[in-house]
Parts: sequence; C-alpha cells; structure tokens
Amino acid sequence: MKLVFLYGSPAVGKLTVAKELEKITDYKIFHNHVTLNLVKEYVKKLSRVFRTSEKVRLVMFDSMAKEAEGLIFTYCYSKPEDDWFVKEVINVLKKNKSEVCFVHLKTSKEELMKRVNNNSRKKYNKIRTRKKLDENLKKHKFVEIGFVNNLVIDNTSVKAKDTALKIKKHFKL
Repeated sequence: MKLVFLYGSPAVGKLTVAKELEKITDYKIFHNHVTLNLVKEYVKKLSRVFRTSEKVRLVMFDSMAKEAEGLIFTYCYSKPEDDWFVKEVINVLKKNKSEVCFVHLKTSKEELMKRVNNNSRKKYNKIRTRKKLDENLKKHKFVEIGFVNNLVIDNTSVKAKDTALKIKKHFKL
C-alpha cells in the first residue's frame, strides 16, 4: 500500500487537496478529524484525546495496509511533539511492506487567514476563526518533517486539482 501523508498547518488545504487526489487515484481519504471527533465523544481530557486518536490511526493503518492499494491521510504535524507518531506510522507501514509518501503543503499566512473562514471547515469542527488560527500558529511549529523525504508544495496560488496532479505524478500513484 502507498500511504499519501498530506500534512501542513490548519487551513492549508489538506482535505481539499485530498479530495482532488481521491478523484484521480481511487485512494480513500482517512481524514484526521474523523478519529479526533470520534475520540472526543468518549475521552474528555484533551491530552488523552490526541494520544488515543493517534493510536486508533495506527491500528487503522495496520489494517488498511493489508487490504488497500492506497490511502490518503491528512495531518497537522507539529515539531517535536508529533515526531513519535510519524515514526510509528513509518514502522507500521514498513512492517506491512508498504510505503509512506510525505507531502508537506504550505501557504502564506495571509492565504491561511482567508481559508480559515471557509464554511467547509465547520463540518469537522476545525479551527474557523483568524484569532484561533493565529493562536495555534504561535503555539505549534507546523514545519517540514526533517527526518523523512518530503514533496514540498507551496499551494498559495495553486489550485487543489493541480496540486493533486503534481502529487500523483511525483509518487507514480
């Protein structure tokens, strides 16, 4: 299986790009907010919500690696607190003779501030205000993962469809 690991800051367009990539690859999307919202229903302490959600994701990756040709995963990687999770994803996929294709999406702060107000963000309980986004950007280091090979795409002025095509071509999906 090939796992396309789309990551970047909130409002960078991960899910939008994932939807376009799904159309041209037939890979299913595993959106990070699906597990977050599921776990939040049962676990109230925020620190446990994230850890539990990541464990659920790892179990899903292990299972999907045995069945699927490919999967598209969206994630907000923050250094250094998410390093353990990325390493575990790599280990789970390697154990299953599968590959992780890392794609770092980035865009200008000005564009992030425009995108954060998009109505599509409401469905998954995502950050939807400039104030919350700004707080989040100051609190976390949404940077490139330094210990993996990345395809880095600045999608400030690139359409999601074109970004998806670039990913498909680069990784031969």
